[in-house]
Amino acid sequence: MSIRFSSRVAQVKPSATIAMSMKAAELRAQGRDILSLSMGEPDFDTPEHVREAAIRAIREGQTRYTAVDGTPALKQAVIAKLARDNGLEYQASEILVSCGAKQSIYNLLQALLDEGDEVLIPAPYWVSYPDMVRLAGAAPVILNTTDKTDYRITPAQLASAITEQTRLLIFNSPSNPTGRAYSRKQLSELAEVLLEHPRLMICSDDIYEHIWWADSPFTSLGQVAPALKDRLVVINGVSKAYAMTGWRIGYAAGPAELIREMRKIQGQSTSNPCSIAQAAATAALNGDQACVSEMCQEFKRRHDWLVPSLDRLPGVRCTPGQGSFYAFADFQEAIETLGLDDDLALAEMLLEKAGVATVPGTAFGAPGHLRLSFACDLDTLKDAVRRIGSALQG
Repeated sequence: MSIRFSSRVAQVKPSATIAMSMKAAELRAQGRDILSLSMGEPDFDTPEHVREAAIRAIREGQTRYTAVDGTPALKQAVIAKLARDNGLEYQASEILVSCGAKQSIYNLLQALLDEGDEVLIPAPYWVSYPDMVRLAGAAPVILNTTDKTDYRITPAQLASAITEQTRLLIFNSPSNPTGRAYSRKQLSELAEVLLEHPRLMICSDDIYEHIWWADSPFTSLGQVAPALKDRLVVINGVSKAYAMTGWRIGYAAGPAELIREMRKIQGQSTSNPCSIAQAAATAALNGDQACVSEMCQEFKRRHDWLVPSLDRLPGVRCTPGQGSFYAFADFQEAIETLGLDDDLALAEMLLEKAGVATVPGTAFGAPGHLRLSFACDLDTLKDAVRRIGSALQG
């Protein structure tokens, strides 16, 4: 029997980051020595006080359904965090807790978009943005950037891309995959363009907010342009900052009427996030934040070693980032020197020949590049760069 699949799923590609990590795991299972720089997952343990909160929740019987949009305690913790860290004021009706920031974005797109709508996505982009837009029936419109523009869009580029069909801008700073971020001045200039288009909604994906080492403090779009608040949805979560990827807790903050519709979507898909994970996330947001800065310091140490080390490899250019735990390097010259077809072939060669798993830039809308995660210890990074260097020498 041949199964007929929906036209919807035919438009969607598997996640390149997950696919590469699975392939690396398969090779490890075969006994191969594989170093994985493909997954965006901190290598630290979840902080002790967060784990203890989860254990306490189990012992206290917090194992039943919660409200679809999150427990009152966690929603209040999110509200307090947004006020404390970002100067943004929200009510409980403006918060939706989901099974990870990815679901928060998915809920938003499903609640907001229709056939014929367009969504502006700066590239390089997180691999899931375009496909989630397609699943909502809309069309992703890619705003390409390069290292010459520091992988940032300009106000003129943004203005020229907006049409009558433009419904949403997805904005991510610091960026996955580049680690580049926008300054307060750059955000203000983009906000001036956005304010001229009142129909345009904005999704600000701030998931890497606390993995940050730029000279000036992290600034969100909502802080720079309070007038955008009724059109802004802030996306965040606990996965990256608190090393809680497996706990699957993200959240959205936005206009109450939009959050209500997003809650309807979630209510007919997953319903509430895990009750125990919500208790842990509450402890993470409300507790001592020293663990976050300690992890960030270690990520910066790795960044400061990895970026110049990649930049010294033959045929490779790598620019520093201001946050996240990724290096995004231009390997185009190396690809041409080796006679390879593209970055996909390069990533395959490095996996097979050097035993190093990376993610091709094509998956992020930037051919000729590779993304390398430094969410692993420095010794692993040093070994990986040594192997990559040997492979590039032929």
